[in-house]
Amino acid sequence: MATKIYIVYYSTWGHIATLAEEMKKGAESVPGVEVTVWRVPETLPEDVLGKMHAAPGREDHPVITARQLAEADGILFGFPTRFGMMAAQMKAFFDSTGGLWQAQSLAGKPAGVFFATGTQGGGQETTALTAVTQLTHHGMLFVPVGYTHSAGMFRMDEVKGGSPYGAGTFSGADGSRVPSDAELALAVHQGKYFSGVTKKLKAV
Repeated sequence: MATKIYIVYYSTWGHIATLAEEMKKGAESVPGVEVTVWRVPETLPEDVLGKMHAAPGREDHPVITARQLAEADGILFGFPTRFGMMAAQMKAFFDSTGGLWQAQSLAGKPAGVFFATGTQGGGQETTALTAVTQLTHHGMLFVPVGYTHSAGMFRMDEVKGGSPYGAGTFSGADGSRVPSDAELALAVHQGKYFSGVTKKLKAV
C-alpha cells in the first residue's frame, strides 16, 4: 500500500499555500508515496478577511476535518505565525482534535512543520518550538529537517526563512514579499526528506 502523506495548512496571504505545493513536489518524488494537500477551516468572517486583503482559499486544497488526520501515515503542518506562535486558525483546528487525542489515534505518526513570519525576528524558531507541544500531546514523532539540505542551510548571501525545525518564509509586515527560490528549495527538500522518513517508519 502507498504511504499517505497529508500536508495540512492555514494560509492568510498565500505564502504557506505556496510552500505546501513545494512540499508536495518533494514528497511525491519518493516512489510509493501518495500526497494530499488540505487546508484547515477559516475562523474569521469574510468582511474581516477582506479588510486584511487575505488571499482566497484554494479550491484545489479541500478543507480537512480533524478525524481525517487519522487516515495519514505522516503529516506536515504549515501555518503563519502570530506573535511567535501558530495562527489561531491552526490552533483552533488542533483544539478540535480532542477525540483523536483521547484515543491516541495519531500516536506514533511522524509529523513536521513549516511556517511563515512577517519579519526576521517574527518567530522562525519559536513558532516551530511552540507547535511541538501539540504534537507531543498526541504522541506524534516530530521530524525536523535538521541541516539535511546541506549547503543550502548555510548560505549567508541573502535573507531567507527556514530553520532546522522546518522550511519557512518571510511575508513582510504587509504580506507583499513572496517566497524566494532558496525558501522554495528548502520546502521541496523537506517534503522529500519527510516522505522518505515516513515511508521507512511505515515499513517497520
